[in-house]
Amino acid sequence: MSVPDYMQCAEDHQTVLVVVQPVGIVPEDQFFKIYKRIASVSQVSIRDSQRLLYIRYRHHYLPENNEWGDFQTHRKVVGLVCITTCGAAKDWPQTAERFHGQKEVYSSTLYDSRLLVFGLQGEIAEQQRTDVAFYPSFEECADVERRVEDFVESIFIVLESKRLDRATDKSGDKIQLLCVPFEKKDFVGLDTDSRHYKKRCQGRMRKHVGDLCLQAGMLQDALVHYHMAVELLRAVNDFLWLGAALEGLCSASVIFHYPGGTAGKTAARKPSISQPADASKRHRPGAQEVLIDPGALTANGISADTSTEIGRAKNCLSPEDIIDKYKEAISYYGKYKNAGVIELEACVKAVRVLAIQKRAREASEFLQNAVYINLGQLSEEEKIQRYSILSELYELIGFHRKSAFFKRVAAMQCVAPTIPEPGWRACYKLLLETLPGYSLSLDPKDFSKGSHRGWAAVQMRLLHELVYASRRMGNPGLSVRHLSFLLQTMLDFLSDQEKKEVTQSLENYTSKCPGGMEVITLSDGLKLPPVPFTKLPIVRSVKLLNLPASLRPHKVKCLLEQNVSTASPFIYSPIIMHNRGEERCKKIDFQWVQGDVCEVQLMVYNPMPYELRVENMGLLTSGVEFESLPAALSLPAESGLYPVTLVGVPRTAGNITVNGYHTSVFGVSSDCLLEGLPSVKTSGCLVEVIPSLPRLQLSTSLPRSAHTPQPMSKEQLSSSVSVQLFNGEEQQLTITLENIGSEDIESLELTSKTVNTKDKVFGRFLSWDLEEALRHLPLKPGQTVTLSISIKVKLDFSGQENLLPDLNDDGISVTGLPISSPLRQLLKPRAENKAVSSESGKAEYSHIKTLEAVLNFKYTGGAGKVEGYYRELSLGVHVDVEPSVFFTRVSTLPATSTRQCHLLLDIFNPTEHELTVSAKNSKDLVLHPSECQSTTQERSSSTGCHTH
Repeated sequence: MSVPDYMQCAEDHQTVLVVVQPVGIVPEDQFFKIYKRIASVSQVSIRDSQRLLYIRYRHHYLPENNEWGDFQTHRKVVGLVCITTCGAAKDWPQTAERFHGQKEVYSSTLYDSRLLVFGLQGEIAEQQRTDVAFYPSFEECADVERRVEDFVESIFIVLESKRLDRATDKSGDKIQLLCVPFEKKDFVGLDTDSRHYKKRCQGRMRKHVGDLCLQAGMLQDALVHYHMAVELLRAVNDFLWLGAALEGLCSASVIFHYPGGTAGKTAARKPSISQPADASKRHRPGAQEVLIDPGALTANGISADTSTEIGRAKNCLSPEDIIDKYKEAISYYGKYKNAGVIELEACVKAVRVLAIQKRAREASEFLQNAVYINLGQLSEEEKIQRYSILSELYELIGFHRKSAFFKRVAAMQCVAPTIPEPGWRACYKLLLETLPGYSLSLDPKDFSKGSHRGWAAVQMRLLHELVYASRRMGNPGLSVRHLSFLLQTMLDFLSDQEKKEVTQSLENYTSKCPGGMEVITLSDGLKLPPVPFTKLPIVRSVKLLNLPASLRPHKVKCLLEQNVSTASPFIYSPIIMHNRGEERCKKIDFQWVQGDVCEVQLMVYNPMPYELRVENMGLLTSGVEFESLPAALSLPAESGLYPVTLVGVPRTAGNITVNGYHTSVFGVSSDCLLEGLPSVKTSGCLVEVIPSLPRLQLSTSLPRSAHTPQPMSKEQLSSSVSVQLFNGEEQQLTITLENIGSEDIESLELTSKTVNTKDKVFGRFLSWDLEEALRHLPLKPGQTVTLSISIKVKLDFSGQENLLPDLNDDGISVTGLPISSPLRQLLKPRAENKAVSSESGKAEYSHIKTLEAVLNFKYTGGAGKVEGYYRELSLGVHVDVEPSVFFTRVSTLPATSTRQCHLLLDIFNPTEHELTVSAKNSKDLVLHPSECQSTTQERSSSTGCHTH
């Protein structure tokens, strides 16, 4: 016997073997349909008896295995059911002849047989025959199961007669010597009259009767016979049959202890009797619980009345003894190289029992022994079957990694070089089944939960094999998915060289079949989830950015107060219960505007040892219609944190949630959701999008300035202008306003605020007339309106004369008292600076005051106006004010009239320009740059002085 039955289990010893085979041409699907119906009759309750007969069906059974039927009767084919089709009466003789020919194959062991004929009608079909059943078609055969039950009962009758015949054999020394096929040549010429030979015959027959009792449903009788056989065969060192007797004893004990069976099948074996809590003390009907005594045997060793045999040990083995006896039996089988199949099957049966007993370590020892059993030259298919069964048995006892190892060996065997047509599909299927054993799954989400599980090196090897197998299957999409999975989940364990090789392979595959986010469904229904590249690049934080200050919407105050939330009566609560998920769902306290470009900033990192090109990177959103504007970027090798800004335009109003981002890397498109990235920091991903508002652009007639009025920040101003004026000078600022948005500007307001000055400003610094501009409203998109702003500066520069040069050195006679005491100190001779050039003097004593103001344009329109929103546009105005003249001294002269007096004024020109000083009732005085002159002015009730 060269082909083992790996599905064997201990309870199979009590079954009778029935072979079901097609005869002639029978459609395969129809054959297996009938076969399943026949196999459903797996146990039959015998009429007029409390016994059950268990049947084991096979649709293929090697005749050479049938030759071991005397060694273990459950290997003997005792029943044959043939299925055939016959369309006409003329074909019936040939069909009947084929049936008889099929019976001849198993004729030496058959108890009974049946032929099921489909399609034949007429006179022949109406004949009443016990061994043939005729059916019009495969659909009209309602009584198949009943006929099978009748067939099984006929087998039982023959089985029971043989059992009784063997058990009551009184022929003295004429007991037949039962042999296995390879023993027959060894017994030629033996002395058949020796006591040793007779004991051998008695022991083997006693074991054979035990097999028949077990099949016939007499469990306790079988135990008695097995015990007797063990004692007889041990005495003559008949090790092969002693092993069989011990195995029979184990099988009967297993059936007694575990009536549900050890095969682990979905449909468990039904127990023949109800098993109470003290099942070990009960026995089956049809037999008596007895104790045996080998010394109480009859002369020929066969006694029909087992109730008279009384001994010292109980019949049934304990669960622990079952395993010990299995070990002993297997050790005896190991002495015979031709019994390799018997030894292997015994190991498998013992493992199934140990699995029920949850003794995994001992079961692994049996399996380790089974691995090294030599069965001679096996075909590739037999090797695959062997490794697959070993894998299933290791899985049964909880050795998942060992199970995965043998399943992977079976997968590699499917594509061995010696196979003309390698089975890559079978290889791929087996490799997929090994994944759980190596702590691998096909879902990348399982690898984002805590630390890595399993041996990364083994996992990477297995994933590479999946990639190669899927490529050889002709499915590049599968190769891309597995290679993407490898790169995403094993990135931390890949060397720099391996990263380069894997990415090059991935690019080669995606050039033919780009990777995407669709779920791949295999032919067997298994689904491969998408693999987003969340590590290429790695995103550390996501931040939603507010609109620029000039585009931010503002709520009308009266409406804002109405919308204040009154959900809680408490102003502040110190108890803040939140988690990272709630932070993501938290609403941000600014708004985006429909139709305006919005920005999200990501801090990303490139973990690859070379430059990483990311294409088509954009935002994933929900809540409103959003147009994402993809970006392409190139990150340097191991770049560190690198800011990336992603932009898009919300097309409708409402609440928008930024769920993640999408990328295209190495030809694989990925949708990376933030909910699957717990390490990403974010201050919130939910923001309100308000209805669209108009956009105003501002341009001026004055040059732009880098000055920013304090305390305003630069981002709060859309623009800033700068101008330099002399004190008292006035200049016009022309502002052009253009509607660059898509909504009409329906209202416009202008306010100004002087900031950052301690000097008193005389008169209005900034003045305008808005009426003309308002006449152009509503301002359509693309239209402009011009506004003129008057800038006029009047500041007090008194008290600043300390900045003047020493005027005495210029030969000018000055009399009278100084206006301010610092001038006295300044007028003292300075030896180090007698001559002052115009350039040095200009740098030394020129003094400038600064005036700053902000013009604020408030405008609104469109749907945003309806909701109470507006925008503000700010223009900074920076004015440097230079003094025009200084009055350095004021003296009085004797009066010539009681109605007026004379003032003597010393006037200094600090500018670089020539000045003309005009006074009432006096001629104009021309002052050159840095020149000081005196003038007399009559002081009356109305006197003025002007410069130009």
